[in-house]
This record gives sequence, C-alpha cells and structure tokens, in this order.
Amino acid sequence: MNKQPLAYRMRPKKIEDVVGQQHLIGKGKIIWRMVQAHRLSSMILYGEPGTGKTSIASAIAGSTELSFRILNAATDGKKELQEVAEEGKMSGSVILLLDEIHRLDKTKQDFLLPHLESGRIILIGATTENPYLSVTPAIRSRTQIFHVEPLSEKDIKTAIDRALSDKENGLGNYNIKLDSRAKNHLSTATNGDLRSALNGLELAILSTKAEGKDKEIHITLPIIEETIQRKSMSGDKNGDAHYDVISAFQKSIRGSDADAGIYYLGRILEAGDLAIAARRLLVIAYEDIGLANPNAAAHTVQAVTAALQLGLPEARIPLANAVIELALSPKSNSAYGAINNVISDIEKGNTGGVPIHLKNTRNWGKTKDQQIDYLYPHDYPNDWVAQQYLPDKIKNKRYFEAKGNSKFEQILSETYNKLKNNQQSGLKN
Repeated sequence: MNKQPLAYRMRPKKIEDVVGQQHLIGKGKIIWRMVQAHRLSSMILYGEPGTGKTSIASAIAGSTELSFRILNAATDGKKELQEVAEEGKMSGSVILLLDEIHRLDKTKQDFLLPHLESGRIILIGATTENPYLSVTPAIRSRTQIFHVEPLSEKDIKTAIDRALSDKENGLGNYNIKLDSRAKNHLSTATNGDLRSALNGLELAILSTKAEGKDKEIHITLPIIEETIQRKSMSGDKNGDAHYDVISAFQKSIRGSDADAGIYYLGRILEAGDLAIAARRLLVIAYEDIGLANPNAAAHTVQAVTAALQLGLPEARIPLANAVIELALSPKSNSAYGAINNVISDIEKGNTGGVPIHLKNTRNWGKTKDQQIDYLYPHDYPNDWVAQQYLPDKIKNKRYFEAKGNSKFEQILSETYNKLKNNQQSGLKN
C-alpha cells in the first residue's frame, strides 16, 4: 500500500490535468502559452494553502519533461541549491520549486540570481504571503508573479471524482459509496483547500470499515464532519445551507439585527469556518456600512486580525464585537454603488481617453479652444482649481450618490456637491 498522502499521489503530471486556475493554465492563458512555446520563465505563485501551487509546478515539469526538484527556502541550504545548479548545468535547465520563497535569505538569494539570469534554473517560487511585500526586489525583478485563487466547490468535486476513480494513484480500488451530503460538505467546508479535501476523504475511507459481501465503504456526512473536524451548517439535502447561512449573516447585519448577526456568526464558527466569517465581516464593513461609519471598518480589520491570530475558540470574541458594532452602525453603500457604476460604464464601453493635460507629459501649452496645461492644485487658494479630470465623453458624470445616513457622510456629500458645482461653473467661465 502506498504510504504517501492522497493529495500527493494525485498531483497532476500534465498541465491539462490541473484542477482550477484556468486564468493561468487554461488554453490560451499565460502559463499554458509558456508550456506550449517551450519558453518558460521563472515565476512566483502565491495564494492560500492547498490551492495548487505545487501542482502547477509539477504539471509544468511533466509537460516540458524537464528535471524537477523541490526545496524549501527555510530549511534547505546552499548545498542543496548547488546540487540543483549542477543538475541544471548538465541537463541545460532544471525546474526548481522553492517553497516558502518569502523566507529566502540573502546568501541563498545571491547564489540563485546568476543561475536565474542564465536560465540554468527555472525558479517557481511558492508562498502564501504577498510577494510584493515579502519577496526581495532582486528576486521579484527576475520573476513573473501570479496569484493562485482558492478552488471552487466545482473544482474540488472534480478532484474528488478523479481520486475516487483513479486505480493507480487514487482510491479506485476501493468500493466506495460517498453520500451527496458528505461530498457537498467536503467540497465547501475546506474553503478551496484541495489538499485538505483529498486527505480528509482518504482518512474517512481508511478509517471506515468495509461492510457486506461487496465490501462497501459507506462515507456519510457525520464521518466527513469528523475527519475534517468541521461540522455541517445544517443537514440539508442539497448542500445549500453553507451559502444560505453566510447570506443570512450579511443580510442580518445589513438589516441592523445584532441578535441575528451574532446567531449566524455562531453557526459559521461552529462549522469551523473562521476564515469565511472573517472575510465576510470585512466585506460587510466596507459594502454595507461604508462611509456612514468609517471607524467601523477600521475596527473590523483590527477584530479580524486578532481573530486570525487567536484562532478558535477565542476568535469568536473579537468577531462578536465586530458583528454588534456593524449591526448597530448607520448604513451606506454609496462607495460600493459608485464603483459599481464605474464598472458598469466600462463594461458598456462608455469611457473615453485621458484628458491631455493629465497625461504623463509636461509643457503641452495651450490651444485657442482648450486649456491643456495641467493646473497644479497646490498653487491655488485652498489647494483647489477648476479643472477637467474625467474624459470628454463622460466629463459631467456623477458616480457617487451619498446616502447621508450619518454626519460624516453628510459632510462628504456637501463637499462633493460643492466641488462638483464649482468645477462646472469654473470650466464654463
């Protein structure tokens, strides 16, 4: 019996076998084009755990038939990097997956740089940290940076089906009956982490006794709840409760019902979905409360940071504080509406060119019909001067519509209207 974890055994061998990440490896997308053209460049893949960073690297190596090595920036030293470089020297190029690249120290970095320049090592760095903040500029300048997104429920179900049918590397040699509710929970409660989903599935199967003449292993919802240590939000047959509870959570806070908000927070946390609760509260703070109480957004960021540092069960305390403050705050979605209005215009093609005086060129001079010099606001009283900023086609467009549900937003609304009116008046004169 293969002792390696299921997630390891099911790593894709070709780029076409990667689950999800179609924005990177789908036909015609950037990594797909690199592989097809046999013109690989070093890259950094960043995203949440279990989203396929190692899988993409493995698939690239399999699709190009180049040697593939895996090292860890924190635990492997210069000696291991030298071995990879020697292998690259002998074979022409070697793909190096360097995990935790944000922990690469200066000595290892200095050793790597010339080998990246020569192409002897094709680096694929993997990290859960934002590389624009955590990876040194020298490495960033020699790599392309790609964001790896959490896998969808559909992606994880596809990977589960593959694992259940694969007789060589998966679980295809077992007679398994996986209940639909168990499958739904496995694909939603793991929050886009395929490694967690596959290893939870394998644990469920290996720890469940086969029964009957046909030695069937019956995997139910309670078994999956136990193996991944996350309870289902309800026992609904269609698996929709996961999304229903999250929806009710936001709508209750939006509706200023603090009791309902706390109740649904409890449901989400009891299911073990701390990350979902944290992300949803951040969305609510900026979408539903917004400019009516900007302090609430800052407090929510602080609460979420504390919760993620504490972990469950203590995380419930700062999140409860945030829920009550958000529920009882004045509400406004004016900023949310403004950006949606902009995106709607862009999608419809209702845009225009950047006014010439705002372009990155100086000393344009003037024409008889149009002022095209950029006016530096700080040279004028109150640091403001009437000047067109929007393209001609939409120069009088108003995207922001204040709600005025708090004193703060009323002040913003008055300032906005005053500036708009003064600008239009100034440009006419």
